Amino acid sequence: MNRASSSRLSELPQRVESNRMSMVYATPQSKQSFGKLNIPKPQSVTSERRTSFFGSRASGAGMARNSTFGGTEKMKDPRPLHDKAYVQQCIRQLCEFLSEKGFPGSMSVKSLQSPSTKEFLKIFEFIYCLVDPTFQMPTSKVEEEVPRILKDLGYPFVLSKSSMYSVGAPHTWPQVLGAVVWLMDTVKIFCCMSDQDLLFADFSDGSTEIEDGVAFNKLFLDYTAETYNKFMQGADTFDEEDADYLAKLKRLYNVDEGLLASMEEKYRMLSDEVERLEKESQTDRLMVKRTEKVKLQTDLQKLQSYRSNLESFKANLENKASGLAEELEASGLQVETLKQEESRLEHIFSTQKFTPADIERINWEKRELQQTINSLSKSLEQAEQHMWNEEIALAKAKETAEVKLAEYHKLARKLKLIPVSAENACGHDFEIRTSPEYGQSTMVQCRTQIQQLLRKLITDVDEECSRLTDMKLSLEESIEQVNSNISDKANDLKQLREQIRRLDEQLEQDMQDIAHEEQKWSAEMESVETHRKLLEKKVTLGYDESVEQLKAAQQQYHLVLQETNEERRTVVNNLASVLTTAANHLSIVEKFLEDQHKRVDRVYTEAFREDEVDIQKMKDIMESFITKVNSM
Repeated sequence: MNRASSSRLSELPQRVESNRMSMVYATPQSKQSFGKLNIPKPQSVTSERRTSFFGSRASGAGMARNSTFGGTEKMKDPRPLHDKAYVQQCIRQLCEFLSEKGFPGSMSVKSLQSPSTKEFLKIFEFIYCLVDPTFQMPTSKVEEEVPRILKDLGYPFVLSKSSMYSVGAPHTWPQVLGAVVWLMDTVKIFCCMSDQDLLFADFSDGSTEIEDGVAFNKLFLDYTAETYNKFMQGADTFDEEDADYLAKLKRLYNVDEGLLASMEEKYRMLSDEVERLEKESQTDRLMVKRTEKVKLQTDLQKLQSYRSNLESFKANLENKASGLAEELEASGLQVETLKQEESRLEHIFSTQKFTPADIERINWEKRELQQTINSLSKSLEQAEQHMWNEEIALAKAKETAEVKLAEYHKLARKLKLIPVSAENACGHDFEIRTSPEYGQSTMVQCRTQIQQLLRKLITDVDEECSRLTDMKLSLEESIEQVNSNISDKANDLKQLREQIRRLDEQLEQDMQDIAHEEQKWSAEMESVETHRKLLEKKVTLGYDESVEQLKAAQQQYHLVLQETNEERRTVVNNLASVLTTAANHLSIVEKFLEDQHKRVDRVYTEAFREDEVDIQKMKDIMESFITKVNSM
């Protein structure tokens, strides 16, 4: 496929009309962007909002777009699938595509008006095999497989399972046709990218230009990603990105701005001159002849200058020929000297003491020594690699220990034990500091010190809890006693007020009765006595109720005390288990680090001894070889 072609794969109109395409393809050879297929809705004259393939957005440029790559919002298909003209256009495109790709069955525009489910599955399988040649349509659950494949390919709209049962129905075929057209455009883009070899253009045969390499691909992909991010944020124009992209392209192709400006000025001047001459030629034939004369004179001057250039070039060639002749003569003298040197070396070779067999034996021993040296070098490299692996393992163990130490410090900060000025630190330092100079004794001393401080802290916490508990109990007893006294006094006061009120009423009634009926004193005395007995009975009942309330309050107090003791024991047990776990983990980590250190020392010592033995053997072989050479 011609890389200079800038035609769009889809015949639908662009979503945003702009002049950005001239900036994107401002290189000697244009490239087509790749990604998911953009099938926008044709713009309406009366509509003020534009619907994007990637979702709807608000009219404000500052609001971000909703992308199909994130979110669970169900998107509405912006294509006019219920428009008959649009459906017929899609059917024609599909029919042309199937004919172009060699669809095995007979397919026409009429048969695609309302195809059966079997025909749709054949079309879908044929198109998808262009992307994945190994694909085979399953025989069962096709209504689930086709929507799943479209979703995996990135189809942004939902295709229901029920539409697979009646594909050719008037209410389901437009949606299914839209999905097939989307798949068709995706296959076109896939074929285009496969022909262009966008990902591996730098492995070409060397006939392509620089934009086929990695540099242009990286530059173009960065530009595409940046503009797409701005597009998703609501922008529709990318003047700054275009300018930056054009500047980077000029730096990549080493474009001379001054030369371009001069060429543009020269082209403008020549265009003006040609336009002027054309206008003049239309008005005056004499001027045309004069112009031709001027052109001929100009051509004559060019020929003369070309002749002078040829003469100067001839002179330069003669000078080069003379120089080459001198070099040839010098080379001849050098050949004679080399021949003399060759004869001298042959004489030395004929008179030398070593025979060819000795030389061959020396060369063989040299090769043996070289092989020994290579094997020893490989052994040394393996030992260094093993030591490097052990160092990496030791570093990982150190990292694990640091992580556990960070967890310990985090737990201590939660318990307000770090730093020294913390609430529960009591002036003690519970922080464990790491240092490469620390050894086993230092770690044991640090652990012992922290354990002692923690035990002391636990003892202090227990004492403080017991003291606060005693104080709480005493305060609760005082509060209960005061509340009981208050309730008793309030009841007494209420009863006294009631008695006073009743006595006042009775007294008033009695005074009235005395004024009118003195003969009823005896009856009134009996009623007063009865009323007194009733009051005594009520006081007795109130006292009994107060005693029962006191017993209930005492029982509730004992229950609260028992729950408080249980919670205190639970807190103490949890704190002890946490500290025990941290101490055990520290001891395990220390033991593991010590074992790893011993293991690394042992392996290093063994490798060093083996290297010393190999070096000693090599020295013995060299000494024996030197002795043999000296003896010969």
